[in-house]
Amino acid sequence: MAFTNVYQFKEVEKFVKDFWKENRIYQKAKEKGDRKFFFVDGPPYTTGRIHLGTAWNKVIKDSILRFKRMQGFRVTDTPGWDMHGLPIEVKVEQELGIKEKKDIEKFGIDKFVKMCMDYALKNKDAMTEQFKSLGVWMDWDNPYMTIKAEYINAAWWTIKQAHKKGLLEKKLMVVNWCPRCETALADAEVEYWDETDPSIYVKFPLKDDNTFIVIWTTTPWTLPANMAVAVHPSLEYALIKAMKDGKIEYLIMGKELAEEVLRKGGYEMWEIVETKLGEDLVGIEYDHPLADEVPIQKKFKHKVYMADFVTAENTGCVHIAPGHGLEDYELGIEHGLEIFNPVDDRGRFTEEAGKYAGLSVKEANKVIIEDLKKKGLLLAEDTITHRYGHCWRCKTPIIYRATEQWFLKVSELKDKMLKEIDKVEWIPEWAGESRFKDWVRNARDWCISRQRFWGIPLPIWICENCGKMKVVGDINEIDWKEDLDFHRPKIDEVMFDCECGGKMKRVSDVFDVWFDSGVASWGMLKYPLVKEDFEKLWPADFITEGHDQTRGWFYSQLGASVISFGRIPYKTVLMHGFTLDEKGRKMSKSLGNVVEPDEVVERIGVDAFRLYVLSSALWEDLKFSWNEAENYLRVLNIFWNAVRFVYTYMKLDRFKEIDVEKAELRVEDRWILSRLESFIKLAKEAMENYQLHKVVRVFSDFVTEDFSRWYIQLSRRRVWEERDSPSKVAAYATMFRVIDKVTKAMAPIIPFISEYIYQNFVKEFSEREESIFFESYPEPDEKWIDKDLERKMDIVRDISEASYNARQKAGIKLRWPLKKMIIEGDDDVREAVETLREILLNQCNIKDIEFVKEFEKKIVVKPNYKKIGPILKDKVKDFLEYINSLSEEDVKNLIKSNKIEFMGLELKPSEVLEVEYVVGEDYTVSDFRKGNVYLYTRIDEELKREAYAREIVRRIQEMRKELDLEVDEFIKTWVEIDPKLVNGWINYIKEETRSKDLTFGEVKGYVKEWNINGLKVKIGVERYES
Repeated sequence: MAFTNVYQFKEVEKFVKDFWKENRIYQKAKEKGDRKFFFVDGPPYTTGRIHLGTAWNKVIKDSILRFKRMQGFRVTDTPGWDMHGLPIEVKVEQELGIKEKKDIEKFGIDKFVKMCMDYALKNKDAMTEQFKSLGVWMDWDNPYMTIKAEYINAAWWTIKQAHKKGLLEKKLMVVNWCPRCETALADAEVEYWDETDPSIYVKFPLKDDNTFIVIWTTTPWTLPANMAVAVHPSLEYALIKAMKDGKIEYLIMGKELAEEVLRKGGYEMWEIVETKLGEDLVGIEYDHPLADEVPIQKKFKHKVYMADFVTAENTGCVHIAPGHGLEDYELGIEHGLEIFNPVDDRGRFTEEAGKYAGLSVKEANKVIIEDLKKKGLLLAEDTITHRYGHCWRCKTPIIYRATEQWFLKVSELKDKMLKEIDKVEWIPEWAGESRFKDWVRNARDWCISRQRFWGIPLPIWICENCGKMKVVGDINEIDWKEDLDFHRPKIDEVMFDCECGGKMKRVSDVFDVWFDSGVASWGMLKYPLVKEDFEKLWPADFITEGHDQTRGWFYSQLGASVISFGRIPYKTVLMHGFTLDEKGRKMSKSLGNVVEPDEVVERIGVDAFRLYVLSSALWEDLKFSWNEAENYLRVLNIFWNAVRFVYTYMKLDRFKEIDVEKAELRVEDRWILSRLESFIKLAKEAMENYQLHKVVRVFSDFVTEDFSRWYIQLSRRRVWEERDSPSKVAAYATMFRVIDKVTKAMAPIIPFISEYIYQNFVKEFSEREESIFFESYPEPDEKWIDKDLERKMDIVRDISEASYNARQKAGIKLRWPLKKMIIEGDDDVREAVETLREILLNQCNIKDIEFVKEFEKKIVVKPNYKKIGPILKDKVKDFLEYINSLSEEDVKNLIKSNKIEFMGLELKPSEVLEVEYVVGEDYTVSDFRKGNVYLYTRIDEELKREAYAREIVRRIQEMRKELDLEVDEFIKTWVEIDPKLVNGWINYIKEETRSKDLTFGEVKGYVKEWNINGLKVKIGVERYES
């Protein structure tokens, strides 16, 4: 295939994959390096196909690991798989058509767990192939899996450390609860979106007749569990005499909130009887509003308590249900209130809820509201749309309920955890300093127990007789043969003998999956079963995941590690963003905006996909755009075509690598070498600092603008010189160095095209390694960096661009030579023009260049009304008069200073004026950043002959391509025009087109008619047979 006319990414990828596989390149690369780099892969859930976010995540990791290998590091690149928990259970439930937890028990826990295991393993294999297709090099044959016995051992060992340190406890606590999955959830497992719920104001009757304290709630279903009312100690409350439908009653609520509440309640008149601070209301008793419906409530006393969490919102009086809210629970514990929870695991009321027994909490809302209405205790009713939590897997709205759970007391380790965060290099810095620290500061004790089936079992056994607890920290305390032996229900059959003579039975809970992944940095090393690798490698040198992991994996690792080792388990953390659609919305099937990674790869190829996803700052969200993605395919096409051009001529001349130090370099060679080394310097620094987007952006600019569109254009004619021409040799040496170093610098990011170019270009002309990934990452050779030359070339490129614009204005093509160009500018422009004069003459197709400080011209200015209208408003007319009153010298000075002072305002002429330069009829003008270009546009007969010759050459070259001729093949050419039109340029035409014969007259061979500036010209071409 070598270098085809078009970059065929599928063929390139196939060639490289076959080469890597046949030659075991990854396996060989893995064994290289003598410095350790311990990377821990955040394990994705094995729930199905990878999505755009997981693809982006793995591309970031792969690019960094490839770079580290090329720097001489021996990289730990074990991929991880999170294979337990609700994500897997829910998928298997869907396959089985299971709706409720009890259906799993009917189906058989053993069969269900085996299906979860099989499902996880099947998806792991499928996802592995997807990651491999993205060019991700990891040790796919030896991943760490959270289902394996040695990994489970690490989790058990960690819990044993917590137990030894007094950090493991079982307690009654209000937790996030999914009534559909019937289990507790971590905060990180709750997703929020809008729900519409009731919004009701309820009157709680005091012991005094006809007086009520008014509360507000969006969860009427929690009222059967009400135990108290909370007020803020320093908030002012009012006792209000209010009348409605001719009846008078007395209401207590926040004074400043009363008017709005009373209007909602439809009261006709009211007056404040007295005011008190919240602290003065403490101890007031009230009757439970649903005591008749929930008879158990008659056993309890209900009072008013103080709480700082109460705010001056709604009524300023908060209904407290200690069994259904965390702050409520804490207030209940403080004051010894009953932690009453009449709701079961399924989110249905128990017999303790009286009338509401058997109803789901959602069903109960309507019934409770109707009961309150009948009892005259519903002051007002409405609905509210607010953010509400949902189970991350089944999407059911969560409830809060008090249950007995197992906790790690991380609240006691908060200060230590915060200190450890400061030891980490966070990228970006604010990820750790603000986002992560804020999460840790507010962290509560970690609920690690889940009431499910597919997970690492809690290694806690309790004696049924005396209640003594045993925590197992080593799997070898149990007789086992396979990984499933450490899963339910087999592990539930394991019993221990207690000292009291009783039997110790395992608690039925499994671990929170975040705890599974929290032990990854030592679990993947099989610690503590195997200690050698842990002692050499731990802690991790680098991890990276999305910004949601500040409350997920980053946090669970920190907590588990501080418990186990008293320190943080990672040194550097890169936090990346989320993948969104072009409008910044989360991708979802319901919105129809999901973009699959294989869909992108099919259209633009793996390397262009990798370039695209790494093109914006990694910590920012990636708003997927097809146009931007396809632009990176264009970049690679440009790079490919540049390499193909160079390869074609080097191959013809049987070039072998020459040190540029020994070549007779021209100024453009020195310039591109300076740009090259500037790029290599930036790329190396950016890769070392995990700023991959900078590498992508500079690469794109360098290969498209500097190398392809400028340097190769400057050097194109040199490759047509004789084989041993010093100029040609210098061009080849320069081009080879550029392609060689750029390819190595970009290999970590675009591995397929880089390896392909290395095998088919670099190794064609040089003795090298077996693979580009056995090379060292290129070092910048700073002696070649010449910033002064780069600055001058920037000016010259600006001038060239301005000259093209001037030609466009005059309607003159670049192939038509012009007599002269006058350049107006400052000393920097003059120096650039003097240094790079030959380049300007060739690129602008000009016979002569003059430099002037100032060109004779007339300047015409008028206001830019779009800009000045919003600024000056009714003063626009005055501004116009002011501009018209200025002399030409005044206008010149304004433009030079770029400042206008008008009516106390300072304006910029470049923004508020439209400037036109009027020059002689034989000139056309165009500006650039530091001056102006004036083209002399009169074309004499001599210039016309050269122009026609150039036009004919271009047409013959196109016809050569259409005939698919090799670049070194000779042709016969016929041109049907008067030869006088190209007099003096006939040899030029023959040399440029490799025409052995050039005949003017009747045409033969492959014939085409062309229109050249209104002149119809027939041209015939055929292969020359010697």
